[in-house]
Amino acid sequence: MSTLQPASYVGFDTITSQIEHRLLKRGFRFNVMCVGESGLGKTTMVNTLFAAHLVDQEQGPGPARTTEISVSSHTLVEDRVKLHVNVVDTPGFGDAVDNSRCWEPIVKYCKEQHSQYLRRELTAQREREIPDTRVHAVLYFLNPANVHRGLSPLDRVTLRKLAEVANIVPVIGKADTLTLEERHQFRDLVQRQINEEQLAVYPYDHEATGADNEDVSPEEAELNSSIRAIVPFAVVGAETTVQIDGENVRGRRNRWGVINIEDINQCEFVYLREFLIRTHLQDLIETTAYLHYERFRARQLIALKENASNRSTQQQQQQASTQLHNNPMYH
Repeated sequence: MSTLQPASYVGFDTITSQIEHRLLKRGFRFNVMCVGESGLGKTTMVNTLFAAHLVDQEQGPGPARTTEISVSSHTLVEDRVKLHVNVVDTPGFGDAVDNSRCWEPIVKYCKEQHSQYLRRELTAQREREIPDTRVHAVLYFLNPANVHRGLSPLDRVTLRKLAEVANIVPVIGKADTLTLEERHQFRDLVQRQINEEQLAVYPYDHEATGADNEDVSPEEAELNSSIRAIVPFAVVGAETTVQIDGENVRGRRNRWGVINIEDINQCEFVYLREFLIRTHLQDLIETTAYLHYERFRARQLIALKENASNRSTQQQQQQASTQLHNNPMYH
């Protein structure tokens, strides 16, 4: 196929602005799920990430506890760009007497969103735009108290199960309870455990997983490699404003002093926000559609085909049996 230069201006170069106009009119949708033990600041972190009060903290003594999966929906507008955000809050681990299979409702919820999308796709008259409730990112909060053992047995099995249906982004919740040395120790230990058990966390190493690497540029591959080097992110969330040297910043006070969450020397919140929203938000959406949903869709369609084939075989056997019994020579 040859590439030609038109003899005069045609105008098809405006297609990018046409697409932009349509996308701005429709807006974007991002669904983020928070998973982890109670009291790790999951709600505060989501509100901090989007600089808006998206989820209310439960009131009462002690850490706030989420008892069931709940969804908070909001529309944020920034410089003409509309972002429809669904925040999926999940029950905290360790709240029940038996927590051996507490990951099941979370995985089930993710699969249900895939299933709903597939059913809408397979209808005779499809909607022009199918509502997308598929989970694009799972913020998985690790307990800083596990600094010396890293991933707990429950963390390992939950990460493995969730990685089959969604993009997992591990973070260390309430990292201000750790010293800088403890943060590095915790990160090194968790990274080693992730590699040893081959747990798939986002962003993926395409070379290691053998996945399609054609759409990943060298620059993107280098960026993803640098991000994997600091996963899990040691983060601190704060919705309040504190004053440091006469300047108002988002942060929180503790017994050691004041934490400025925008200061990369004190906290890695800036790195998480840059990665999650400013560089990889669209990739998280596309990876959900082209990787996780496609796997689910393929399995479901194969199962439907096998069930239809089995039913056809059974019907043929029943018809043959009926004909045999009705044959006078049989009696």
